[in-house]
Amino acid sequence: MGRLIRGLSKNARFFVADTTDVVQDALDIHKYDEYSMKTFGKFCTLSAIMGATLKGEDKLTIRTDTDGYIKNIVVNSNAEGDIKGYLINTSEENFEGLGKGTMRIIKDMGLKEPYVAITNVDYSSLPDDISAYFYNSEQIPTIISLACEDTNDGKILCAGAFMVQLLPGADEDFITKLERKAEAIRPMNELMKGGMSLEQIINLLYDDMDTADNSLVEEYEILEEKELKYNCDCNSDRFQRGIMTLGKEELKHIFEEEKEIEAECQFCGKKYKFTENDFEDILKK
Repeated sequence: MGRLIRGLSKNARFFVADTTDVVQDALDIHKYDEYSMKTFGKFCTLSAIMGATLKGEDKLTIRTDTDGYIKNIVVNSNAEGDIKGYLINTSEENFEGLGKGTMRIIKDMGLKEPYVAITNVDYSSLPDDISAYFYNSEQIPTIISLACEDTNDGKILCAGAFMVQLLPGADEDFITKLERKAEAIRPMNELMKGGMSLEQIINLLYDDMDTADNSLVEEYEILEEKELKYNCDCNSDRFQRGIMTLGKEELKHIFEEEKEIEAECQFCGKKYKFTENDFEDILKK
């Protein structure tokens, strides 16, 4: 299980997450190459962090469309801490990373239409791209650090993130100190490899560098702690409804040629098989 802490202070809100187990579970399913897994792991972590802002049955999707080695990434999360996703590589081994393209943030909040925001992405500076999204689409100044590293034997060594976002009307003094801290603090991967807990990382983010007595820039409170997990909610009924959209004639043709239809979930790899009997009522009409 992964772990996420969400909290608040007078001038900012923060999110800190350890997604090592989540990304390991994803790697065990997808078997991606090292580069793809590191990139995918960071997007799983980003999805977990952003999913912590959701409520009730709201859902979040992050989708990239880029021209590099990785063509598409799709990651879903919800308010319960469930995460799932997959990626599509190009046929050429062009290790330009994601390359350039777009990232869509889609929030399904139970309205007639989901909220969709589009931002440019260039993997040479993914945190900057994410900060730009928050600033341009949601008018929230944001500092974020994402981590995903593996071991020599292909296991996930550490994965996680911290994110601090200014609240409206934040004091100039706090903003100045936060900017200095952003330049001075080590990346998330180094903090995790150094053995720091999520609580220690939060304390470090609020540590006042101008004092020598371990005082804080301002007091903060932890609002929520939750478990994170890689969890796919696919089921047979959902795939059966999708196959029904092929129509009567196409279904007849498939069953005459193949005798059965096999569908595989892109998120978890689970396979579902359907025979003509599963669609008997439709085919009779």
